[in-house]
Amino acid sequence: MVELKIAQDTIAQENEKRAAALKADFDALGANLDRRGIDIEAITQKVSAFSVAVPSWGVGTGGTRFARFPGTGEPRGIFDKLDDCAVINQLTRATPNVSLHIPWDKMDVRELKAKGDSLGLGFDAMNSNTFSDAPGQAHSYKYGSLSHVDAATRAQAIEHNIECIEIGNALGSKALTVWIGDGSNFPGQSNFTKAFERYLSSMAEVYKALPDDWRIFSEHKMYEPAFYSTIVQDWGTNYLIAQTLGPKAFCLVDLGHHAPNTNIEMIVARLIQFEKLGGFHFNDSKYGDDDLDAGSIDPYRLFLVFNELVDAEHRGVKGFHPAHMIDQSHNVTDPIESLISSANEIRRAYAQALLVDRDALSGYQDANDALMASDTLKRAYRADVEPILAEARRRAGGAIDPVATYRASGYRAAVSAIRPASTGGSGGII
Repeated sequence: MVELKIAQDTIAQENEKRAAALKADFDALGANLDRRGIDIEAITQKVSAFSVAVPSWGVGTGGTRFARFPGTGEPRGIFDKLDDCAVINQLTRATPNVSLHIPWDKMDVRELKAKGDSLGLGFDAMNSNTFSDAPGQAHSYKYGSLSHVDAATRAQAIEHNIECIEIGNALGSKALTVWIGDGSNFPGQSNFTKAFERYLSSMAEVYKALPDDWRIFSEHKMYEPAFYSTIVQDWGTNYLIAQTLGPKAFCLVDLGHHAPNTNIEMIVARLIQFEKLGGFHFNDSKYGDDDLDAGSIDPYRLFLVFNELVDAEHRGVKGFHPAHMIDQSHNVTDPIESLISSANEIRRAYAQALLVDRDALSGYQDANDALMASDTLKRAYRADVEPILAEARRRAGGAIDPVATYRASGYRAAVSAIRPASTGGSGGII
């Protein structure tokens, strides 16, 4: 039996307050969509089937370069993290899988699997960490990991990634995400070509260790922590990596890892076209890699990304099954509330993209009718799909208003009473 962290009575009582209004809104939206030839039931079923993984590290308070201000009731370890992740899924019914980060979440695999099973949670892509040093490791990653000039340091990073595969395989995961902070801070510090050659050679060793049914995702980021040059700095380099490694290698797109105003949706389209889109880390940004809540700054861009995904789904692109995960840092909000909100925003963008009249859009594109093509997208984006999202949650046993229900449950206060308060004033990103 699945352990429920929030009493079902609480969800039922909160839903009862909103049930009549939801029915009225859902029926009204259904009538509106019906006039456009859209079946609201079909959309609701697709939204219900759509899920996004939550990161284990996301349920803790994040930090800036300068300080970290811990919240109350923060998770003490991976089991507390999984409890918090279970709350998000119980209320949203949209996040059944958790993505682990090793070595932060390293634990006896049997205990991890049993804990996940008890909460009704599965395990999504594994994440390795060679961008910071773990206690007791022999070689430091200060000057790089998979691209380090020292062969022993590279071997250590390779071994760590292979260990992540082994842990994930025992947990039922099917993918490994590799992000490295390798690069340089000064011109001349690193030989660009040699560093990339070392990286490709190291990744090839990791690739060999993949089970047959696994995928490996490389993630590009234009800067940070290396500020002059970065090994995997853009999607073009990322694509070269995936092509070089082989058919199990794919590109992962983090929405925050691009320069302001970059046309991310076109990058998505290119990677789909050449069958190398592995998946996403969803978040939002204003200036750089801000790791803000998904949809909090530019919800239209999130919609445009999903427009490309739904277009690929509509066209039946071969082997198209991108992985979806939230990757955010929560500095001033309750992390559970932010992840609930982000899961909802991601589903909202998907639902809106499902409303795009694909035939009309194609016709306007072929006729070079720029205004009507743009308006076709905007019409779908302007639609209030909240009744669909809420009904999908309700039918699956979740909350009509998940944030309000979470607050009514008193979960944060309850865990704060048993989880020791973290000390404040720590410096730097955690």
